[in-house]
Amino acid sequence: MSEGNIVTFRGIKSEIRVLGIDDGAFIAHTKGMVDIIGVVYRGGYWFDGVMRTKIEIDGMDATEKMGTMINGSPHFSQLRVIVLNGVTFAGFNIVDIKKLSNTIGLPVIAIVREKPDFKKIKRALKHLPMYEKRWKIIENTGKTIKVHTGKTEGVVYMQIAGISEIDAKKIVRNTSTRSNIPEALRVAHIIASGLTKGKEKI
Repeated sequence: MSEGNIVTFRGIKSEIRVLGIDDGAFIAHTKGMVDIIGVVYRGGYWFDGVMRTKIEIDGMDATEKMGTMINGSPHFSQLRVIVLNGVTFAGFNIVDIKKLSNTIGLPVIAIVREKPDFKKIKRALKHLPMYEKRWKIIENTGKTIKVHTGKTEGVVYMQIAGISEIDAKKIVRNTSTRSNIPEALRVAHIIASGLTKGKEKI
C-alpha cells in the first residue's frame, strides 16, 4: 500500500477479521519495556487469537514493533483492519498510523473514548527527547472523527489511515458488540491489564 492509498470494502462482512491492540499498565516516568497485546476477532463475536510484542516506555519504537508483530503473525493473511487504543502507547511512544498502514498494507483505525486535548499533549511532549518528531507524528495523524456507535452514550473518536471515513464508522459500529469500542480492542485491554497485574504478584 503506497502512502495515501485507501482500501475500499465492497460490503463489510459481519465476520471481518479485526486486530485490536492495547498496552499493559506501567509506571510513568520510568524506564523499561511494556507489553503490547493484539487480539484477533471475527467481527465482534468470535475470538481467533492473540499476538504480543514489547515497546519502550516513552520510546520511539511503537510503529516499527507493531508492524513487525503484525506482519509476522500467522493471522496476518486473514486480517482486514487494525484497531488501536489511540496513538500513544507506553506513555508517549507514538504510533504513526499512516506509516503503520503503509508497512502492513492494511487500514488502521485509532479509537479513544474522549476527544484528544492536543494542547495538553503538546505541552507534555515538550518534556521528552525528540519533541518535534513526536509532535509531527501527532499532527500527521489526521482529523479527529466523532462516531456514534449506537449504544447508550455511545460516542467515541477515531483517527484513520488507509480507509474511508464511511467504512471506518461501519466497522467500528459493527464490531462494538458489548461496549462502545470494538470487541477486539476491549479484550486486548483486558488481557494486557491482566498480564501486568499477574507480573506484579510474582
